[in-house]
Amino acid sequence: MHAQADADATINADYNPLTQNDKGKGGFRACIFIFGLDSMGFIANMVSLVIYFYAVMFFDIPSAANTLTNFMGSTFLLTILGAFISDTFLNKFHTILIFGTLEIVALVLVTIQAYSKDLHPSYCGKSTCVEGGIKFMLYFSLCLLALGAGGVRGALFPLGADQFNEKDPKDVKAIATYFNWITLSTVLGATVGVTGIVYLSVYRAWYKGFIVSTVGTFLGFVALASGKPFYRLREPGQGPLVRVAQVIVVAIKNWNLPFPKSANELYEINDKEAIFYAEEKIEHTDQFWFLDKAAILRKESQPAPWKVCTVTQVEEVKILTRMLPILGSTIIMNTCLAQLQTFSIEQGNTMDLHLGKHLFPAPSIPVIPLVFMVILIPTYEFFFVPFARKITGHPAGITQLQRVGVGLVLSAISMTVAGFVEVKRRNQSIDSNRANPISLFWLSFQYAIFGIADMFTLVGLMEFFYKEAPASMKSLSTSFTWLSLSLGYFLSTVFVNIINAITKRVTPSKQGWLHGDDLDTNNLNLFYWFLAILSCLNFILYLFSASWYKYKAANNFDSTDPKPIKPTEASDVFLLAKDEEESTVNSVAKSTAAEESIVKEESPDTKTGNAEEETRVENKVQAATNNGGEAPGSDEQPKDTKENGAS
Repeated sequence: MHAQADADATINADYNPLTQNDKGKGGFRACIFIFGLDSMGFIANMVSLVIYFYAVMFFDIPSAANTLTNFMGSTFLLTILGAFISDTFLNKFHTILIFGTLEIVALVLVTIQAYSKDLHPSYCGKSTCVEGGIKFMLYFSLCLLALGAGGVRGALFPLGADQFNEKDPKDVKAIATYFNWITLSTVLGATVGVTGIVYLSVYRAWYKGFIVSTVGTFLGFVALASGKPFYRLREPGQGPLVRVAQVIVVAIKNWNLPFPKSANELYEINDKEAIFYAEEKIEHTDQFWFLDKAAILRKESQPAPWKVCTVTQVEEVKILTRMLPILGSTIIMNTCLAQLQTFSIEQGNTMDLHLGKHLFPAPSIPVIPLVFMVILIPTYEFFFVPFARKITGHPAGITQLQRVGVGLVLSAISMTVAGFVEVKRRNQSIDSNRANPISLFWLSFQYAIFGIADMFTLVGLMEFFYKEAPASMKSLSTSFTWLSLSLGYFLSTVFVNIINAITKRVTPSKQGWLHGDDLDTNNLNLFYWFLAILSCLNFILYLFSASWYKYKAANNFDSTDPKPIKPTEASDVFLLAKDEEESTVNSVAKSTAAEESIVKEESPDTKTGNAEEETRVENKVQAATNNGGEAPGSDEQPKDTKENGAS
């Protein structure tokens, strides 16, 4: 019966990875407590802080933009820390609560500084006017906010995705739906943030907006904590960075060893060990062949960490390496996104802010793409995905990389449009001597196009990095989405500084494209078109990267075969194997009964004189049992054999 037990374990490992205590947990019921966590305050601050830096802290235009992009870049970079901790030391739930506490404390400090006039600098006419204790308070609270918010995001999205079983085709579709819905919930929270909270901050008092953000964030974490009984929590394992380091170190150590004749000779744990340790096995691939040296077991050597790595461990490093070009080719798009949260907001601040008789704050203009996304995400999920699924056979309609590609094209178009809108804004402002500025809603074109781009790319990247990641690196890999955002924001700062440094030397006015406090004397449109051209070149790079990428071999749902084995089909295979095993047991039982019948027909004298023959029969039956073979016999089956077979 060992074969049956192993088969049961195999099926359970493939299609029901929940432990007995986890049954009934997970799914969308658990995700309800995760959707929309603190997105309302976070997004509101993300789009309005540039005005806070400019109008309250008295930074000039490029300094305010760079301060915000550096803050956002640091926030998204620190998602790596949250992801690493949740993969290595704590589960994702507790990681979120710890970093969430830091985020709330930081928001309290930001609120205190916004409230206290003594913590505001006086205008000095320089690029920045903060200094001394005011400077320390500002940057300490921003650093703490970046640490808390970044750590939360490094574990939040993977926690929701963990509520689904990647081996179940139904849950594979659900994972794609989850990333759409969590994006929608974020957009809905952001819509409230960029309208209500931003209006409160700009036209009432900045500290009031920060108070609402703090309270909303606190309530979001309370809701998340209350959902603990429903969560399926993946316990942390060996640190992903340690596993990566082991492969690199062992590959270098084994550099001089010859490759085996076949990849089957590379070291790998067997199926029973994989089930026991709950480790996902990944098939060998030929890419990055030099890393395979880490899986060569030296002669007369015992497997041990830092001496040999499994094929699965090597393939994990290969997967992360294959992801890097995809990550790199999405950075420029996030640099474009940074402009919509900095310079575009400052553009809006110089335009006509009236919507009828009501004032519409410039930082609230992102509500336009958010409204587009609120409409388009359900449309995409309920109409486009089912239609595309019939054509492509892919559970998500189109692959994640195709989805990202659409977003990259739209981001280039958005920057092109932004350049033309800036030309119109500046010309109108100069011609009318700023007396008759154009409407703020001219910015809606670039925001709407980029909002659609973000819907495709952000969701596609999160799903791609999560699904392609090895089981032990889910959080770390998903944080690559935020790492791309981080690098995009930092690159924006670099571009602004480099563009200013170069254009100061070549323009007749000896002024950079982006300088000072007056947008009308700048050439922001040229900067936008520079990013548009760069985005087009970047898209060509992305096409090469996406066509070169090989999806994870263990993930049948992203392979070229769009029809993986369904759980029912797998069950049929298992039942067939079970029937064959029972047939073998019955045959052996029949053989035993036949032999006993022959013995019973013999006389007592004969039985006594043929002890050796009885031993031979017993040995024969035992051999047949061990080998799973059949022996000739009658149709009768002894009672004890039936009981053993049933057990």
